[in-house]
Amino acid sequence: MSILLKNVELGRSRKDIYIQDNIISEISKTINTEADHKLDCRNMAALPGLYNSHTHAAMTLFRGYADDMPLIEWLTKKIWPNEARLTEKEVYIGTRLACLEMIKSGTIFFNDMYWHLPGSFRAVSEMGIKAALSSVLIDNTGTSNTEEQKNKVKSEFSQFANKNKNIIFALGPHAPYTVSEELLIWCSEFAENNKLPIHIHLSETEKEVKDCISAKKMRPVEYLDNIGFLSSNVIAAHAVWLNEKEIDILAKNNVTVATNPVSNMKLAVGRGFDHSMMSQKGVNITLGTDGTASNNNLDIFEEMKFSALLHKFTSNNPAASTAQDIFRTATINSAKAFGINGGIIEEGKLADIILVDLKRPELVPSHNLISNIVYSANGSCVNTTICNGKILMHDRKVENEMEILESAEKIKEEFFE
Repeated sequence: MSILLKNVELGRSRKDIYIQDNIISEISKTINTEADHKLDCRNMAALPGLYNSHTHAAMTLFRGYADDMPLIEWLTKKIWPNEARLTEKEVYIGTRLACLEMIKSGTIFFNDMYWHLPGSFRAVSEMGIKAALSSVLIDNTGTSNTEEQKNKVKSEFSQFANKNKNIIFALGPHAPYTVSEELLIWCSEFAENNKLPIHIHLSETEKEVKDCISAKKMRPVEYLDNIGFLSSNVIAAHAVWLNEKEIDILAKNNVTVATNPVSNMKLAVGRGFDHSMMSQKGVNITLGTDGTASNNNLDIFEEMKFSALLHKFTSNNPAASTAQDIFRTATINSAKAFGINGGIIEEGKLADIILVDLKRPELVPSHNLISNIVYSANGSCVNTTICNGKILMHDRKVENEMEILESAEKIKEEFFE
């Protein structure tokens, strides 16, 4: 399939962009080649599609269900008991809803860790978005043992790895405090042998750091480094409660971190992500929303603004990071983390492009487009979402949108009766 984008703003000039199959084939002032789809993009800006580097997609079903509660009470009384009741059906429907929300807000890739991976896989395959999918692995809470978790990974790997070009199979050991040392080491070795990403929660709260020091006589990053877990294929979510030594260790091991400012503020984890030190040390910083139970949406535009503002606020420095720095965390930095040939609009890169409506009042006037994108825009400014050379949304219309919404509403009525 071919797509021709005519008269689109790219950078500071007007260009035509020709997409052949899933690759940006040509960018030029004028392109007259015939195409299967030709879009008039006047008053539109072309941007790389956005990446959500940490979420739990099917938690869309918990949106607004458990707000304004302390973290432990939120988890133990509302989230964990209901997650234990989920089936593949609910996860499928919740993930479809998440994919719809992300497509409509310009996100073309998400990094997911959740239960019932077959349901997530089916939803992502149908919606045409890109994802790294991992099952939650937990073996030291009494609900399942280490061998069961290893066997689950092996079984799912044989079923789902390399079955869809848009989906990366990943490993999801939940966190150092919920996963045994044996399973952490096994995950690291399995991932290395099969060239897979590892998605893990890390130092989200002060309590888990204190508990790790008490149990292991080391801080969480030191512990993971000590057992040989850390490497360039690790994506560590949150990474809030770190000291300088731990950040040095992450940088040394080329670990990617996924910061989640909205979730961290809503759950009051007690500290802001140290964006300045991470940047200075050379850590690859990406951006995530976390699940909608603690956000409550999947809008990466909104997340970019909160990330920038939280960084400025906690550092007491309005120049602590630029709009361009933050924009990179949602685009090229994430593409790098997952080995994707994208995150930027250039010839030869994957055709993951969003078209933003420049006549939205939020984007007028445009002294600096990226500043407007980070500080002014929201997901509804996106007119068109193209992922892997396929138009998933145009003029804000997505196929089967009403059916997806209705099925999620029905599940809410059945599940939370």
